[in-house]
Amino acid sequence: MNKRVLLKTAVLSFTFLLLLSATVLYGQSDGSPSGLYDSSYIPKNRQKQHNEFLNNAYPFPAKPRNQWELGIKGGYTTGFTDVRNWGPTGGFGFHVRKALGYMFSIRAEYDWIRLRGLSYQPTHAYGKNSVLASYYGNGSSGQNIFYNYRSTVHELSLQGVFTINNINFHKAKTGWNMYFFGGIAAMTYSTFYKTVDDNGAVYDYTSVITQFGPQFSYSDRKDIRKALKDKLTGSWSTLAQRNPGPKLGGAPLTAVAVAGMGFQFKLNNTWNIAIEEKFSFCNSDLLDGQQWQNNYAPGNYQSIAQSKSADSYNFLSLGINYNIGKHAVQPLWWLNPLDYAYNEINAPRHMKLPKPVLDDADGDGVTDQFDLEPNTPKGSPVDTHGVSRDTDGDGVPDFKDKELITPTQCQPVDADGVGKCPDPQCCKDLKDAMESNGGGLRKCNVGDLPSITFKGRSVVLSKDAQALLASTADKLKNSPNCKVAVIGYGESSKAAQQLSWDRVNAVINYLIEKEGLNADRFIFRYGQTGGEESTVDLKDGTGEEGPNNVPAPHPNLRRKK
Repeated sequence: MNKRVLLKTAVLSFTFLLLLSATVLYGQSDGSPSGLYDSSYIPKNRQKQHNEFLNNAYPFPAKPRNQWELGIKGGYTTGFTDVRNWGPTGGFGFHVRKALGYMFSIRAEYDWIRLRGLSYQPTHAYGKNSVLASYYGNGSSGQNIFYNYRSTVHELSLQGVFTINNINFHKAKTGWNMYFFGGIAAMTYSTFYKTVDDNGAVYDYTSVITQFGPQFSYSDRKDIRKALKDKLTGSWSTLAQRNPGPKLGGAPLTAVAVAGMGFQFKLNNTWNIAIEEKFSFCNSDLLDGQQWQNNYAPGNYQSIAQSKSADSYNFLSLGINYNIGKHAVQPLWWLNPLDYAYNEINAPRHMKLPKPVLDDADGDGVTDQFDLEPNTPKGSPVDTHGVSRDTDGDGVPDFKDKELITPTQCQPVDADGVGKCPDPQCCKDLKDAMESNGGGLRKCNVGDLPSITFKGRSVVLSKDAQALLASTADKLKNSPNCKVAVIGYGESSKAAQQLSWDRVNAVINYLIEKEGLNADRFIFRYGQTGGEESTVDLKDGTGEEGPNNVPAPHPNLRRKK
């Protein structure tokens, strides 16, 4: 495996690892702030627009201050010249980049490029090259040589960069960018030949020409170039032919056009990696030190022609970039300008939304489409359906009712909501009981009261239990002076005591809340002995004393319904 294949394999492997890490790290990123509401992100020259935007005097937010990008790169270089490449060569560079908008940015870049070349075909066109002619003569003798060169390029460019995929209609942000760039550059180059070996002797190519001549087939090019590399062991010591013209530091200075494309992959909001291909087109044909060439043919020394094409080169690089800048958002090419607009539509923070105006003809606070009583008199309290409230259900609305809570037994009522209560039957029963008992008080005559059974460890009343309690409530309503003892069993453990309390509490609450009985009519007993833990007994408690409510003994063990 040759060096070029090894270099490409290494670059591809390293690129894969970086892309894998970029995917993992970016998945952990939480994005960057939009900066549209924080004035510290807005530069002074746009503060006026920012304030007008916040005050709803201008519809467009000010562009926030965004970070600069610093980058460094290295990679593989190739020359497109009259002399074929001599194995892999490389270069490095660094740049600074600033966004002018969400798609366009400018970038200043310096690149150091190394190029080498070695032709597999001999030539006698060197007679036109004043430098080579000083070593080999004018070529009329028929001696053939093989062109070679090494050039070191310093390039300083100013580029415009166009990002094409950060404006998305269907997602907030992207973890990678694709971009194209182009611009102009100033370039200096320093080109050298190998003409003499380490002993100062001019290279003689007779052995190579004898071995592979006279045709120098393209299929033999690898063997020819290997033989030449074995021969050319000396240093790059001979300064190549140069164009007259401007110089910088003694090296030719020439204009260059650059163009290319790249891909960036975000690691997080600060770091990203980039893969890039850049082509540079210069207006010089002496980047390789050669502008005279001939098509090799034995015995023909006349087919010498000047090259008509300018030289160029490319730089395939892998780089890492870092964002810098305080009180600034990420570089704008990483942000989607539609993200703000879509979020504002979905959850408005800035838009002024008018208050909904819903018709309410009678002014009772319930809109007409939900009002079941559209002509409620002014000032009348209503329920959620817009119907005049009637607290005691006597048919007279509260705003007319002079007796706001009329007992059921005192109804029907008159036009003012006032009822006439009959003598309670319980008083007659109590009197009869006392007379039959010699003036003493005996247990209330409500008959047998039921036992309520619970399943398992449940505290929920079954349908059958609710029916029994409804029947019991009817009896108690007809005997208003009767009291009931509600008794639960289980004292063996804290859990059993709490379960007993919960079940007694469930029965009493049902009779109070669902059946409308007064809490004073109940005696709360739990954790008793002599009965089944799954059962709550209701017994006549008239004449007995006891609380109608007690605190839960072990509330942390309370059963959930």
